[in-house]
Amino acid sequence: MQTDNLISVKDDMIAFIAGHGMRRLNGYVTEEVPTVLFEEDDADAWKVFVEHAKAANSPFVTMSEVVLEKTDIAILLEQLRDQSYPDDDGQEFEDAQALVKHVGKTGYLQLGFAHQGVMFLFETSTPWYERFQELLEAVTDLGGIVVDDGEGDD
Repeated sequence: MQTDNLISVKDDMIAFIAGHGMRRLNGYVTEEVPTVLFEEDDADAWKVFVEHAKAANSPFVTMSEVVLEKTDIAILLEQLRDQSYPDDDGQEFEDAQALVKHVGKTGYLQLGFAHQGVMFLFETSTPWYERFQELLEAVTDLGGIVVDDGEGDD
């Protein structure tokens, strides 16, 4: 699915879920929950996923979205500056600045339903959201590195 804003997909999902007589629960399923990720590359794969939820007699489908906010980018840029000071010319910094054009857009959607103690998930995201996540992970990974300067080891 190659679009830079998933808002219309979200609207379609809401209508499709309601059309199947199911309810929608706003909620994000975390990585700590046992899950099975639905793998299908077709643009309408989410429809098949909702039909699976219906076939499993699930009374509702969970739904979560991520809309990029200005504060998300500001925090990311601040962390990148702190870690790359004084060189703000890196590719990561440029990529983070380029995300500004996506503020207010929906970049990630997750659908889920529970069946026999397992959450079944469908996820879709835009390329810019995936790059945003990569940058966040890089900043988080770098932030966790401890530098041992050798002082006080005597």
